[in-house]
Amino acid sequence: MNKLTTTFGVAALGVWGAAAAQAADDVTLQLKWVTQSQFAGYYVAQDKGFYDEEDLNVTIKPGGPDIAPAQVIAGGGADVVLDWMPSAMASREKGLPLVNIAQPYKSSGMMLTCRKDAGVETPADFAGKTLGVWFGGNEYPFLSWMNKLGLATDGSDGGVTVLKQGFNVDPILQGQAACVSTMTYNEYWQIIDAGLTPEELVVFKYEDQGVATLEDGMYVLEENLNDPEFVDRMVRFVRASMKGWKWAEENPEDAAMIVLDNDATGAQTEEHQIRMMSEVAKLTAGSNGTLDPADYERTIESLLSGGSDPVITAHPGDAAWTHAITDKALN
Repeated sequence: MNKLTTTFGVAALGVWGAAAAQAADDVTLQLKWVTQSQFAGYYVAQDKGFYDEEDLNVTIKPGGPDIAPAQVIAGGGADVVLDWMPSAMASREKGLPLVNIAQPYKSSGMMLTCRKDAGVETPADFAGKTLGVWFGGNEYPFLSWMNKLGLATDGSDGGVTVLKQGFNVDPILQGQAACVSTMTYNEYWQIIDAGLTPEELVVFKYEDQGVATLEDGMYVLEENLNDPEFVDRMVRFVRASMKGWKWAEENPEDAAMIVLDNDATGAQTEEHQIRMMSEVAKLTAGSNGTLDPADYERTIESLLSGGSDPVITAHPGDAAWTHAITDKALN
């Protein structure tokens, strides 16, 4: 073989190699919130090469207070989004056909955390109190719960006053609210870190109150599920993501470090992220990513039970979720 032929062969091999490297399929994931251990499974899958193994090039887009996952996917900014089912089903009823394709979170991490010195020991003590509530789609489980308790949320006599809570716990620290919305893995610990002790607090887990709804599911647009190539990408994405989640559950400290490596803001701390990952692992435990239809029905019934102001007015039926992706990804 002469030098020219050899050079051409090497060049051709280089072109082929470049083409092969570019062959990975792109997937864009929109998170529900900022980079933190709440989403560790996805960052682990990226860091450990699980997406690479599935021939995927995954872009993970952090969320924030001004980012609504439903709006992002509606505008073509993501292939798959993470959202809480109340928000996703409310969006679906308004005309955006979101479909749950996987459910890594088996349990809800949502709580109402209250100060005992504000006179709250049981849900019967809520009447007449000011309660901090997140909005932007996160208020739906709370409103369903208040309806179940028979408490008006308009500040009228015998009901509760709703304080639109920012994404911090200042209202309970500054005495503006008797209770605030918290997650088991995040804001509760912000209250503890601010100086209040667990003994000074009482927590009401939505799971324990029978009003828990599914959180952090993976949603896509229904029309895309008619595209075999899209379905194939999602099968590979879910398989790699769940591999990431199980690795994160088993290696919480290392997973938290991976999350920190991806935090471009530098706002997160090692202690907080490790603690968050340990709590998140309790919520993803027992899930292989497949949505349990019973959990879906329980969530929908809660959303329909809003009295005169339900989250959704009609049952979305089985079209709002599918096992088509997880059946192929996990079996």
